[in-house]
Amino acid sequence: MGTGLSEQSAAAQPEYRIEDLAHRSGATVRTIRAYQDRGLLPRPERRGRSNVYGDTHLARLRQIADLLDRGYTLASIKELLEAWDAGRGLGGVLGLVAEVDGPWTDEEADRISRAELDARFGGTPDEDAVREAIELGVLERIPDRETEEYLVPSPQELAVAAELHAAGVPLSAITGHLRELRGQVEHIAARFLEFTAEHVFARYLEHRPPTDADAAEAATLVRRLRPLAQQTVDAELARAMRMFATRHLQYHLSPDAAVLGDREPRSVPLPPETIRAVERLVGRENVAAFVTAAAEREVQTRTLDALASNTANTKQVGQ
Repeated sequence: MGTGLSEQSAAAQPEYRIEDLAHRSGATVRTIRAYQDRGLLPRPERRGRSNVYGDTHLARLRQIADLLDRGYTLASIKELLEAWDAGRGLGGVLGLVAEVDGPWTDEEADRISRAELDARFGGTPDEDAVREAIELGVLERIPDRETEEYLVPSPQELAVAAELHAAGVPLSAITGHLRELRGQVEHIAARFLEFTAEHVFARYLEHRPPTDADAAEAATLVRRLRPLAQQTVDAELARAMRMFATRHLQYHLSPDAAVLGDREPRSVPLPPETIRAVERLVGRENVAAFVTAAAEREVQTRTLDALASNTANTKQVGQ
C-alpha cells in the first residue's frame, strides 16, 4: 500500500516539456535555455530522451520575470537566487523589493474617456496634446475598448494642467513646463536617495545580496522614510514660492522693472548624469560655481570668436 501511495504522489507532480513550460510561464524556449546556461534555472530531469521540467522551474521563471519587471539585471537576480538556494532566504529581500517598488503616493489612478478629456480642456480635440501627454505618462491608452479611454496615473497632475489651461496657458507650454520640471524633480529624487543611501541604508546593503534580516529592517526604514522626501520638497517649495512671488510682485510694481528684471536669478535644468559627472570632478559643494564658470568661459570664447570673425570680414571687404 505504501508503494502505491508513493507512486500516486509521484504521478501527481506536474511535468512539462520545454514548450509547455514556455507556454505556462510566458517565456520563450530560447529564453529558458539561456537562463539554464546562465545558471538561473535548474537543469531539467532526464526521462529517456526527453527533458522534463516541474513546478519548481515554473515558479523560478515567474520569480525571474517579476524581478526583471522591477528593474533588476540578470546578474543581480542570479546573486539573489544563489543566496536563496544557499539557505540565506529571500523573504526580507523580496519584501524590500516590494516596498521600494510600491506606490510612493496615496493618490489612486483614475480613468477618463476621450469625450471627458476634450471637455476638460476647452472642448476642442487636440491630437498633438494627447500624444505628448501619452509620451509623458500623464495618460495611458486602454486598449480593446469600444470607446477611446485613458488611464490617468495621477488625476491631481491632470487637474493642475486643466486649471492652467483654463487660466490661459497653452497646452504646449504646459507640457514643456512639465518636461523641465520633471528633470529638476528627478535630480532632487536622485540626491535624496544618494543622501539616505550613504547615511542610512549603507550598513544594511553592504552585503550583496543583503542578509534576510538586514533587508527586512531596511524595508521597515523605507516605510518610515518614504514620506520625508515629499514633506521636505513641499516645505521648501512653499518657502521658495513665497520668496519668488514677492520678488516678482515687487518687480512688476516697480518703476525700475527693466533693471530689476535683469538681476532676477534663473534656473536652468541639467540632466542628473551631468550633475553627477561634475560632482565627481569638483565635488558637490562646487557644482554651481563650476557650471557658472564653464558657461561664462564659453560665452567669452564665443564672443572672442565673433569679434575675430567680424574683424577678418571687415579686412576682406576693405581689400
